[in-house]
Amino acid sequence: MLLTPPKARWPKGESAWAAIRGNRSFAVLLLAGVLLRLIAMLGYPPALWFNDSYDFLRIANSPFPHPLRSEGYGLFLWMLKPFHSLYLVTGLQHAAVVGLAVFGYRTLVRDFRVRRHWAALALAPLLLDGYQIELEHLLLSDTLFTALVFGAVLLLARPGTTGWRRAGLAGVLLGTAAVTRTVGVPLIAVAVLYLLVRRTRWPAYAALATAFVVPLGGYAAWFHHDHGRFAMTGADGIYLWGRASAFADCDRFAPPPDLAALCPYGAPGDRPASSHQIWEANSPTGWKDGHPFDPETNDKAQRFAMWAIKNQPLDYAQVVAYDFFGRTFTWDRSPYPQPGTENKYRFPERPDRMRPLPVIGGGDRLSVVREYEHGSGRTRVVSPFADMIRGYQSVVNVRGTMLGAVLLVGAAGILLRRARRGAGLFWLTGTALLAVPPLTADFDYRYLLPALPFACLAAVTAWGRRPDAGPEPEPVEPGPTERTAEVQPAVR
Repeated sequence: MLLTPPKARWPKGESAWAAIRGNRSFAVLLLAGVLLRLIAMLGYPPALWFNDSYDFLRIANSPFPHPLRSEGYGLFLWMLKPFHSLYLVTGLQHAAVVGLAVFGYRTLVRDFRVRRHWAALALAPLLLDGYQIELEHLLLSDTLFTALVFGAVLLLARPGTTGWRRAGLAGVLLGTAAVTRTVGVPLIAVAVLYLLVRRTRWPAYAALATAFVVPLGGYAAWFHHDHGRFAMTGADGIYLWGRASAFADCDRFAPPPDLAALCPYGAPGDRPASSHQIWEANSPTGWKDGHPFDPETNDKAQRFAMWAIKNQPLDYAQVVAYDFFGRTFTWDRSPYPQPGTENKYRFPERPDRMRPLPVIGGGDRLSVVREYEHGSGRTRVVSPFADMIRGYQSVVNVRGTMLGAVLLVGAAGILLRRARRGAGLFWLTGTALLAVPPLTADFDYRYLLPALPFACLAAVTAWGRRPDAGPEPEPVEPGPTERTAEVQPAVR
């Protein structure tokens, strides 16, 4: 006789909405999240702008492999271009996060057998954090990226056997996320490690890897067609140079002669932030608005960065550790990487002036907006809604110290509780999303938000299971004899 694990006590035939109505705490949180997003849309129509936004719109107007930006979000905007509506873009981004909260709540209660109130608490930051709501209102790739990774990780983490179909779908989502933001590329290693721990059979690995490689390989081939190299961007070396520019000391260590021109200006402790040094007017990278970095500069920048890391490994480790621990988990935000950038993550009192700076691919910021929206796209600040959401954001947000505490709670649960493999996947995903930017580029406050829901999921799946849920089932693949036993009648 084949023993099967007990089913989660999610009433048969009960829809997600019925379950939400059955939990007043989550229903209130969900309603509050929807109302806050409506206030944001009424207070700041049609959208908020970041420097990267115009590059994504340029991709959307006439898709091409952009040398600086990952393509996924630009293609998402391209699919919505026939509607010529930035209201639609921001509305879909807000709706996507609300949908993630519903999906996450249903999965926690039904599949992970988490107490309903604990599940609601885990999704509260996603629904209510003021910086999260503001990020959704920006024309940036982070919301799409979060949705793709969230879906992939929840698919993999579900209890029971991970078959090749589920693994393949997760691979597609992770691959698409990596094309949307390259920080998603290392997540495939986290997924493979998780399958190894679960002792999954080889078809799942094959499906996961193949499905992950297809979107990345397709985009790399497209990039090669236009730029002559298989890559995700033409600035990977430049971004790594920015990381190295925080500590590279050309006075102590003489660089190779052909790389000397890339030595950063000033003493290491007196330089601007790593990401800011790339775009300065007098940067050794030679950056100019509307002009991509040439392949030779990108190659030299990468070689300079690797030379600096090799010669100063402890300095590199110190910079990464400070960004990860000293910035990520602080209570108060600092104006990093510069005040103008950090202010972009706050609902403004007045909109920024849109300047006609040239963009890569042709045109300028104003022209790409007009082509996409058939309007100016200028942000309007509408009272009293703008005042309400701006005041709300200043009070209701998850501090870095809180995020660190949630990660510690999740880690403690994984170590002290029995077989919480789903919690381990959530925890590793959140930690990887926090660690990769300081390792490869620079710290930025907006990079914290995609990691936050995974930290919360790890904590509640480790500690919040219902007392009647029983032990977590071992995901062992049935062998041929067991499959036969399932269909044969018992002998009496």
